Amino acid sequence: MQITTATTAHLPQLAALFDAYRQHYEQAPDPEGAKAYLSERLSRSESVIYVAVDDGTVIGFTQLYPVFSSIGMKKAWILNDLFVDPAHRRKGAARALIAASRALGENTSARYIMLQTHITNKNAQALYEHTGFQRDDEFYYYYLSI
Repeated sequence: MQITTATTAHLPQLAALFDAYRQHYEQAPDPEGAKAYLSERLSRSESVIYVAVDDGTVIGFTQLYPVFSSIGMKKAWILNDLFVDPAHRRKGAARALIAASRALGENTSARYIMLQTHITNKNAQALYEHTGFQRDDEFYYYYLSI
């Protein structure tokens, strides 16, 4: 298995996996929308996407968005998406994708990498905590739907 930065060459397989990820979160299937969305992120350099490739097949991905910490006066990253094809889980892909994300943070002198997961997603929580993430018990997060 290899972890690499996604390019447009990965787009067909990546988009299919991204669509499966969205369906996991109860979104309607939209393969063309997934491809267009990722294509736009890549062409505009609006996110960093890493893919886990095994024997030429994209089996997982993570997508990070840049933000900035005013208090720390540094860049930060939101690890917004992490998904491994269920048929390829337990092979270390998620850990390797997180390691690539951490290296991105270190290489860009970021203040932090932030992520969120469902309260009921115990497997993801265990993975994140095992790889060094700490759950925030100090701040509440609020959303304004538009």
